[in-house]
Amino acid sequence: MTAITDTPIADVQTRQRRFWFLILGGVALAAAVIYGVYWLIYARGFESTDDAYVGGNVVTVTSKENATVLALHADNTQTVTQGQLLIELDPAIATVNLQAAQANLARVVRSVKAQFSRSDSGEALVNQARVALAQAQGDYVRRQKAFATESVSGEELAHARDAVAAAQAAVNSAQGVLRQSNTSIEGTDIAHNPDVLAAEAQLRAAAIAYGHMRIIAPLDGVIAQRTVQAGQQVAAGTPLMAVVPLSHVWIDANFKEVQLARMRVGQPVTVKADIYGGGVTYHGHIEGLGAGSGSAFALLPPQNASGNWIKIVQRVPVRIALDPQDIAKHPLRVGLSVTVDADVRDQSGPLVTSRVGAGITRANTGEDSGPMADEMIARILRENGGAVR
Repeated sequence: MTAITDTPIADVQTRQRRFWFLILGGVALAAAVIYGVYWLIYARGFESTDDAYVGGNVVTVTSKENATVLALHADNTQTVTQGQLLIELDPAIATVNLQAAQANLARVVRSVKAQFSRSDSGEALVNQARVALAQAQGDYVRRQKAFATESVSGEELAHARDAVAAAQAAVNSAQGVLRQSNTSIEGTDIAHNPDVLAAEAQLRAAAIAYGHMRIIAPLDGVIAQRTVQAGQQVAAGTPLMAVVPLSHVWIDANFKEVQLARMRVGQPVTVKADIYGGGVTYHGHIEGLGAGSGSAFALLPPQNASGNWIKIVQRVPVRIALDPQDIAKHPLRVGLSVTVDADVRDQSGPLVTSRVGAGITRANTGEDSGPMADEMIARILRENGGAVR
């Protein structure tokens, strides 16, 4: 009978473990090779950071005059458009000041008109004095001839000479009065007289203050930080609310200084925001690198020259401009955290941008009171005898 020997169970398990260890080692080696190739060919061309946040302009709406709030027409989270009425202030005092400025302009116009009239009267007095002088000189000449023939006495001749001197003095006095009258009006008409122009400037200032009673949105955006209440007395310069233009936001990515060596202006960037998760990707480009590290511009910058020193890797803010279409599809809010991946393979761009960027838009402050003031000035000049320019 042939004896059949079975393989021990322990040997079978050992061979199986070796097999799976070999498989696992092969997979790990393959993964390492794949990752190495990936890093050498692709991954080393990118720089990433999650120390990045959404930045934007926060335009503070303030009061420019001391007044009482009558009505509010916007509140937090509401979208407003440029020129939309936000706050109404009590215009009572501004109205009174505007009326006083109008009355002052009318008074000044009449006063200047009176100065022109006095100038005309002064010229008539000068002419009258000159006529009297000519008469006195004629009488004196005739008396000189009569004195030569002993027809008049020496006393009468002396009186005639004194009359000429008095007439000459009257002419000089009248000319002095005329020059004094012409000093404030010479070279101008009523509408361009300096006193009238100064009164017009006061009227324009009053019209501007009156226009400040209606506070409008300086640009398109969303209302935030409203602190004012209806009926509140506010002083000039008091922040009332803010307008945040969410269509013009950017990313401030704080990269480590060791990541900036291959970073250039214009390189493409992809951004993912925590608010939308990984399903939404924003596209943009590097617009510029900060002028210094964050610590250099801190309220209390470090004093590394004193005490013990420990090297700390600094971070530099990098401004990233986003595609407006991406922002329109998925709006961002100021201060949100994002993750940034910068493609630094193309290093043909400049290290420092030389482009002077334009503002996001021109703010509308609602101070275009020129047409209203022009109409008031023209009416006052017309009604008070001043020629309209």
